[in-house]
Amino acid sequence: MAGDVFGNGMLLSKHIRLQAAFNHLHIFIDPNPDSAKSYVERERLFNTPRTGWDDYDKSLISKGGGVFSRKAKSVTLSPEIKKMLGVSKDSMTPNELIKNILCMEVDLLWNGGIGTYVKSSKETHSDVGDRANDSLRINGNELKAKIVGEGGNLGLTQLGRIEFALHGGRVNTDFVDNVGGVDSSDNEVNIKILLNSVVANGDLTFKKRNQLLNVMEKEVSDIVLQDAYNQSESISVSEAQGVAGVKEQMRFIHTLEKAGQLDRQLEYIPDDEQLLEREKQGQALTRPELSVLVAYAKMLLKEQLAVEASVKMSITVNC
Repeated sequence: MAGDVFGNGMLLSKHIRLQAAFNHLHIFIDPNPDSAKSYVERERLFNTPRTGWDDYDKSLISKGGGVFSRKAKSVTLSPEIKKMLGVSKDSMTPNELIKNILCMEVDLLWNGGIGTYVKSSKETHSDVGDRANDSLRINGNELKAKIVGEGGNLGLTQLGRIEFALHGGRVNTDFVDNVGGVDSSDNEVNIKILLNSVVANGDLTFKKRNQLLNVMEKEVSDIVLQDAYNQSESISVSEAQGVAGVKEQMRFIHTLEKAGQLDRQLEYIPDDEQLLEREKQGQALTRPELSVLVAYAKMLLKEQLAVEASVKMSITVNC
């Protein structure tokens, strides 16, 4: 919780009922959380340097819950934890407990840390390349969460995302879900390049430049959020076409392939035979696959617009 991506996400709503969380040291379990009280405690941890789950006020954790060390040989499961996990075992190793947490039936699985915890059933652990979490990792078809949000990078493999999506899960990709940070940096760099040139010409002092940057903060934040919304919306619009859009999407894929701009196998885009089989089964491209194609579409559009003729065009905007 102390200032990381996971902690940021857990403070976005006072109605979050955080039932379980884990990091490299501890496993936090609150079977029946009080959303109001737990929010205040998460906020305290987030704003207190060098604190961890072990510093969580245990009196605020619901009956049967607790904070458990990952170094323990085993964790005794209370009736409340067993009910939450849907298991009958009386105890588990910490790694086994984490694996069961990942398989919980919840509204949201929020990834905000380091490590790849979900792969496809067709992948091996060695394919993933994250040996430290081999004993925790589950398959996409084992995920029972309704939605996966990726605040961190590589929480799932692309094939793991696709498998989860094909089984009814809602998921994008990490580069879609955590785009805000990258977009903020892009805006910051571009604005500073512009302002620094003005400072260099002597038309603006460095102090005034910094004041101007502070004034821009809220507006840049709004722009970044709108960018993120628009990108997710474009994926949703493509997804809404369902099987009716498969042929059109195939034509776009073929166009990219012929231009040598898309390696279908590298990006885990299904071949024509697989797509047609999905079409027969009433399935189309998943959100993770569409996320990749939308990214390629944006790159292609930028490439076509960033030519000398376009740069020299005079544009009039009516406000």
